[in-house]
Amino acid sequence: MEKYFHSVTLDKEKCSGCTNCIKRCPTEAIRVQQGKAKILAERCIDCGECIRVCPYHAKSAVTDSLSSINNFKYKIALPAPALYGQFKALGKVESLLAGLKMMGFDDVYEVAKGAEICSAAIAKRIQQSDTKPLISSACPAVVRLIQVRFPDLIDNIVDVDAPMEVAAKVAKKEFAEKNHVDISDIGAYFITPCPAKMTSIKTPLGKEKSDVDGAISMLEIYGLLAGQLKGEAKEFKEERAGSRGVGWANSGGEVAAVGNKNALAVDGIANVLKALEDIENDKLKEIDFFEGLACTGGCVGGPLVFESAFVANSRIKRICDMLGTASDMDGKAEAYVEDGMASLKETVQPLDVLKLDDNRVVAMQKVQQIEELVERLPGLDCGSCGSPTCRSLAEDIVRGNANELDCIFILKEKVRFLAEEMVDLASKESKEQKDI
Repeated sequence: MEKYFHSVTLDKEKCSGCTNCIKRCPTEAIRVQQGKAKILAERCIDCGECIRVCPYHAKSAVTDSLSSINNFKYKIALPAPALYGQFKALGKVESLLAGLKMMGFDDVYEVAKGAEICSAAIAKRIQQSDTKPLISSACPAVVRLIQVRFPDLIDNIVDVDAPMEVAAKVAKKEFAEKNHVDISDIGAYFITPCPAKMTSIKTPLGKEKSDVDGAISMLEIYGLLAGQLKGEAKEFKEERAGSRGVGWANSGGEVAAVGNKNALAVDGIANVLKALEDIENDKLKEIDFFEGLACTGGCVGGPLVFESAFVANSRIKRICDMLGTASDMDGKAEAYVEDGMASLKETVQPLDVLKLDDNRVVAMQKVQQIEELVERLPGLDCGSCGSPTCRSLAEDIVRGNANELDCIFILKEKVRFLAEEMVDLASKESKEQKDI
């Protein structure tokens, strides 16, 4: 399997082996061994759930530094719509966009405009497709989750690129044409609320190379951008997105923008996991479109945001009310869809990370061994062994990464048995000594 870049990293020095993370990981990608957490790279989807729940801050996300924009002659900022909900003193979105330009960017292109193009493309795909439900491709953590745990649903993923990718393509094209510069001299940087976006830039989904050149955490630029917002409101005269694009920051925003009433929006990785199970089991075949977002509340709840998801959600709704449905992208979005700017060029491929062995016969034998071990294990899924469930411990044992005595209940029973043996042995020795 190709090496897969991961934004989520572990600092073992900070890890205390508390097992909080192993119970919350949706792909069972974390183990605690020898008192420290271990991330199984082939299973990790970079959703960032472990970053949220780790009380010792041992998990973090690798993103690009703001200084990295200087690797390009021309720099374009691609602010995620979630950024708009981070500032309580924000009077107009124009001030925020102008503030980004003052931080060193030559241009700013709203990802919300890319979202409006994607909305038009998705609406068209829904009309043309017999597959139900079509699944949004916007959240890279959810797409990766499907690759790892629900490969049978890959054909349901809509063949529309993510808004940040579409925004990068359009931004570079328009900037190059307007300023008569070489497009290779332009770097487009996404201001990201989550590590999964950084991962999808380094290891793209459905394409050979990302059109985005880097991702900068909202946490990194928050202080500097907040300083730019102080004082008088700044003008930003470029084309602006409307509420349909900005609303993508909140859960349900994509569904609303697509305009299909027979659609479902689910947020929070645990809830998405259950919904995907229902889709796999044909329980949601009457739904036309499924929007799944790994973060609670949507992108406003990402692990790299500054503000509470609930507060940011409210601010996004207020901003959408002020913007109204009118957008400078009206008419242009359809044209870009016709040009293929929103289309994925390649089919997303499944990732066979759960395979036990290349030899089918050996793999079947290992499956049988796992079932036998599951029968012997207590079935409490307590996580004390360092694996999230008894079944995952059984799999780890078969793979040679654990043993039965890692289960504290089996260990306790073994200790009790040995203690009884020692008592019996001591009694026999005492009796023998008396007989002598």
